[in-house]
Amino acid sequence: MAPEAGNKAQAISLKGVDVVFRLADGGRYRAVEKATLDVADSEFVAIVGPTGCGKSTLLNIAAGLIQPAAGSASIYGAPLSDLNLQAGYLFQADALFPWKTALDNVAIGLEIAGMAPAQAKAKSREWLTRVGLGAFADRYPHMLSGGQRKRVGLAQVLIRDPKILLMDEPFGPLDAQTRQIMGNLLLDLWSADRKAVLFVTHDLEEAIALSDRVVIMSAGPAARIIGDWKVPLARPRDIAEIKLDRSFVELHHEIWSKLKDEVMKGYAQTGGG
Repeated sequence: MAPEAGNKAQAISLKGVDVVFRLADGGRYRAVEKATLDVADSEFVAIVGPTGCGKSTLLNIAAGLIQPAAGSASIYGAPLSDLNLQAGYLFQADALFPWKTALDNVAIGLEIAGMAPAQAKAKSREWLTRVGLGAFADRYPHMLSGGQRKRVGLAQVLIRDPKILLMDEPFGPLDAQTRQIMGNLLLDLWSADRKAVLFVTHDLEEAIALSDRVVIMSAGPAARIIGDWKVPLARPRDIAEIKLDRSFVELHHEIWSKLKDEVMKGYAQTGGG
C-alpha cells in the first residue's frame, strides 16, 4: 500500500521486528527482538554492536533475504515480502567471479538485466574510472589488491543505480589506511546522489566518521536496538581529519560509554574469540 499523500515514506522501515532461527536440535534461537529502525531517503545510518548481536540479520531483513518472525519491514512505504530489488548489497567477502576481468565483473549486472554487452562494458569502464581503477579494467581479481577488489565490488553495486545501499562490514578485511581511503571514496560517491545507506560495522570510529546517525545494538540473544545518535559533523568529511574534531571525540565517548558493556557481554558469550 502506498503512503498517504504528503507523507514521505522512509526508504527502510523496520517495525517491532523479531528474528527467530530454528536450531538443529529442534529448538529456537531468538536473535533479534522488537527492533524498530527507520532510514530516510538520502540518509546514511550505521549499525554498531557486539559480535553476534544481529547487525547483519537486520541488514538481511532489509534486503528481503530473511522474513521476520514478528513485526514488519517496508521499503518506501511498500511491505517487503521478497527480495528488495531497490537495494544494492555489498558484502564483507568479495563477490567477484575469479574468471572474469574487473571490467566484466562490473558489467555483468547490466548484462543480466538485458543491456547490450558493448553498452554495459562502456558503462563499466566509466565506473572503474570513477573508483580509480580505469587502468585496471583487464585485470582478474587475483591480480588486484584487497582494496582494489573492494573498489571493483563498489562499482559492481553502484553501476545498477540502486536507491538503497546495504553494506555489511564492506571494509572489514582491509588494513587501517586502506579502510580510510575506501571510506573517503564511499563518501565521495555517496555525495553525488545521496542514496539511503544502511552500513554495518564493528568499528565505532568508522561508523561516526561516515554516517548521519549511529544505531547501537545490545548483545544477543534477543538483541535489541538500545541507542540512536545523530552525528553533528559537517559534510564533506575527510575520515582521518574528522577524528580529530572535538565533536567527534565527545560523541565517540558518549556512545562507547553505553556500548562497551554490551561488547564485553558479547565477548564473554563467544568465549573471548
